[in-house]
Amino acid sequence: MTSLGTRLSVAHTDGTIGVARRDVTPLLGIRAKNWGPADWETSEGSHHPMTLTALAFAAEEPLLLIAVDGSWWRRVDDEWSVRSRILGGLGLAPHQLMFSLSHTHAGPVLCTGDTHLAGGELIGPYLRRLADAGIEAGREALANAENARVEWTTGRCALAGNRELDLDGRALVGFNPDATPADDCVLIGRVTATGGRTLATVVNYACHPTTLAWQNRLVSPDYVGTLRETVEEATDAPCVFLQGASGELAPREQYTGDLSVADRHGRALGLAVLSALALLPAPGKELELTEVVESGAPLGIWAECPQDARMARRSIQGSVTLDLVDLPSMDELEERWSDIDPRSRAERLGRARNLRDGYIDGPAVEHPFWVWRVGDAVLAAHPGEAYSRLQSRLRAAFPETPIVVMNLTNGPGFVYLPTDEAYERGAYQAWQSPLAPGSLDRLEGAMVESISAILEE
Repeated sequence: MTSLGTRLSVAHTDGTIGVARRDVTPLLGIRAKNWGPADWETSEGSHHPMTLTALAFAAEEPLLLIAVDGSWWRRVDDEWSVRSRILGGLGLAPHQLMFSLSHTHAGPVLCTGDTHLAGGELIGPYLRRLADAGIEAGREALANAENARVEWTTGRCALAGNRELDLDGRALVGFNPDATPADDCVLIGRVTATGGRTLATVVNYACHPTTLAWQNRLVSPDYVGTLRETVEEATDAPCVFLQGASGELAPREQYTGDLSVADRHGRALGLAVLSALALLPAPGKELELTEVVESGAPLGIWAECPQDARMARRSIQGSVTLDLVDLPSMDELEERWSDIDPRSRAERLGRARNLRDGYIDGPAVEHPFWVWRVGDAVLAAHPGEAYSRLQSRLRAAFPETPIVVMNLTNGPGFVYLPTDEAYERGAYQAWQSPLAPGSLDRLEGAMVESISAILEE
């Protein structure tokens, strides 16, 4: 019940925090064919700079979050080659690092299995460059860390829509106007140093960066580029984008070569972020019901007051056992897709081969996940592409806790985790994934258990 002295608490994280950025825009001509219908192989330029940004929570045992404009891993060895070099270069244990991809579909191919193809000779050097940039930015962020606070708030953005469209009995990947509205939550962290100077803005939102498709021949962060520019122009500090649980979410208007559409999408998300930030109290403050003033009506006065510190930090690295479907052989897949155009068939078959290499060994897999507690907030991440139900359920289970949920972070298992309903309708995400129905439920349960444990300490 509300009474004098009641506070509207702002969830926050206190600590020694640092941020650093590197430009990781690839060289002209790198392999960038991410779409089956593309009749071209290599990039012809860049749309916006592609970046790697490190956010460090420095302490005796630091935690390092690295956000990268990247597409997706296709081979376990490639992901580990980058992450392990960063771990070794900075002397970190695996539970201390989250390396998170934005999932732009207009980025360079991150797969050394394509080295023999046009532009593929640049992939290996680019992966080494990503690792070096991670080491450099991580070291700088840790070295320059200062007393700071992250204050968490939420905004709303209608950019993401449900992309599970059924047309004439066929399951498509496209905007479905009849579906339940998509999760529109934007979780935002304002990072400020002592005195109120902004160090960074963290943005966690679930929406596939698939605005730009096979018609576009430029590498691009997609909508994330203009999101960053919009926020950074207003805050004069780096914007750290973290892709949410977006397995079935994407922009309504997508699959285009029109760069202005991606820019409009990024601007819409950026303005939603700035709107939410504008409604936060001043750094280090929250609202308190301080008095009643008699006027024509009795007026309840809410005024800013200082926050208490929130210093708790802990990390968990866990895994959950997920069953596999009865996987068809590669010969069976070739036969199944024999009637589609050769370029698209080759793309599908290549993805299927890569998915099986290094992740699948037996009837089940160990799917890793990471959970960090930083003050009032929790960061929960895994390497797959979970449907948005993952973030909805985690946040519903812990309604008082800001929970950053990240797909495409660390580890093997770059696979979809759809709902059981998606399997029933024959969605692309379901037939593409080697995981059996029920996998999303198991991941949700394991993450809820770990978050419960980490919050109780």
